[in-house]
Amino acid sequence: MSLIVTIAAPFRHTRKDRLKKNEIVYYLAFDRKWMSIEQANTILKRALDEGLIAYDGEMLAPKFEIASIDIPVGYKPSSAVFETHDPVSTLIDRMVRESGKSETDLVSEMNQLSSQDFDNLLMPEAAVVILAKRYKISFKDLLPDLKEHLLKK
Repeated sequence: MSLIVTIAAPFRHTRKDRLKKNEIVYYLAFDRKWMSIEQANTILKRALDEGLIAYDGEMLAPKFEIASIDIPVGYKPSSAVFETHDPVSTLIDRMVRESGKSETDLVSEMNQLSSQDFDNLLMPEAAVVILAKRYKISFKDLLPDLKEHLLKK
C-alpha cells in the first residue's frame, strides 16, 4: 500500500495527471527528501513493473485513480516501499512455519522436483504449489499472486 501512496503523492501535490520522470524523482528525492535519487529511480521502476504507472509518450501517468488514494498528513514512506512482493517466498515461508522443515530443505526439494521430475521445465511458481499440496499447506489465497508473478516473467 505504501508504494501506491508514494507514487500518488507527486501527482496529487502538483495537481497534474502526467509528470516527467525527472519531476517525480525531484519530488521524491529533493522536494520531500524521502529518499536518494537512486532509491527514487528504484521506486519508479517498481511502480512501472507493477503497473501502477505507465509511459504516455515521454510523460508518466498513473494507472489508478489518484483521488481514491488517501495520503496522510506528514506521510513519509517506510523502508517497506523498497521491498518487492514475491508470492513464491511467501508460500515457502508459510511451508517452513507449518511443516517444520527448513527453508533450505524446501528450496532444495523444489529444485529437485523441477530438475528430476520435469526436466527443468517447471517454473518455481508451479513447483512451490506442488510442494504445498504434498505437505498439505494451504495456498489457494496466493494463487492469484502466483499467476500474476508467473505472467510477468
